[in-house]
Amino acid sequence: MDFLKKNWKGLLLCLVIALPSWFLGKALPVIGGPVFAILLGMAVTLLLKDKSGVQQGITFTSKKVLQYAVILLGFGLNLSVILQTGKQSLPIIVATITTSLVIAYVLHRVMRIPGKISTLVGVGSSICGGSAIAATAPVIDADDEEVAQAISVIFLFNILAAILFPAFGALIGFDTHSGEAFGIFAGTAVNDTSSVTAAASTWDSLYHLGSATLDKAVTVKLTRTLAIIPITLVLAFVRAKNAKEEGNKVEFKKIFPFFILYFVGASIITTAAVSLGVPAGIFSPLKTLSKFFIVMAMGAIGLNTNVVKLIKTGGKPIFMGACCWAGITGVSLVMQKILGIW
Repeated sequence: MDFLKKNWKGLLLCLVIALPSWFLGKALPVIGGPVFAILLGMAVTLLLKDKSGVQQGITFTSKKVLQYAVILLGFGLNLSVILQTGKQSLPIIVATITTSLVIAYVLHRVMRIPGKISTLVGVGSSICGGSAIAATAPVIDADDEEVAQAISVIFLFNILAAILFPAFGALIGFDTHSGEAFGIFAGTAVNDTSSVTAAASTWDSLYHLGSATLDKAVTVKLTRTLAIIPITLVLAFVRAKNAKEEGNKVEFKKIFPFFILYFVGASIITTAAVSLGVPAGIFSPLKTLSKFFIVMAMGAIGLNTNVVKLIKTGGKPIFMGACCWAGITGVSLVMQKILGIW
């Protein structure tokens, strides 16, 4: 009861923002509910002069509900399917993730872009967009404005990829009689599930391939999602190590991302259940709830974001996002050539 007394107003406000954002995201999946929620949250906070009565609930939503979303995301991962069909794309995934993180680190040093934003943009570009940012933010203790900045950058290149990649794939000579090459390309070079789906579905529609490209792209994308596990664990270790070197006391066990273990547990439950004959569709409501929680958390992040500051500081992160995107695209194509996929 004490929890509800402190948080219900903020939770209700985030829910009110999330509901229209969810349906707008359904109507315009290339943009997606999380982006609508951030924008709506930023608009509301401009009008809300005193947030003292709702701030605790907003903070709970932007921190804890975001972690619950990542945990529930695990129920969408059947590890046996990923291992069987995703292994072909694994070398490409490792290469693209490494490329993005290296580019983000170099530009962070050269252009003096804040470290947390650089990490979020690098991880979001290389793994799975908003979900990866959601998992990484609490581990590196990123604030809501940094999360909003990274999500905004990812959103921009999501739209560009969904619009341009089908035409680009045809231009460079992907096989139009099969969805395999373009599916792997979309699954490794596009950073968010909604845009992966949009690009792959467009390819299927253009060349009458049913859902062959989409199935391939989504499987590759799910394989990329598993990279959340090692990335978050490494970042937690690095944060603890850096804090110790700077003379600050940050214990590893206190910043260890335990919610990632629950994410892994959810994946194992799904894999075991499906192997025992339980229909995979039984986990669909949990996957949907995960997506809704992300939208709700992004609304809270929007409420905590200074839109004027976001616009003023946006140039360098956008440039970083463009470099990461270009690097991932190029490496994905080179790796496919080396592996003889196209």
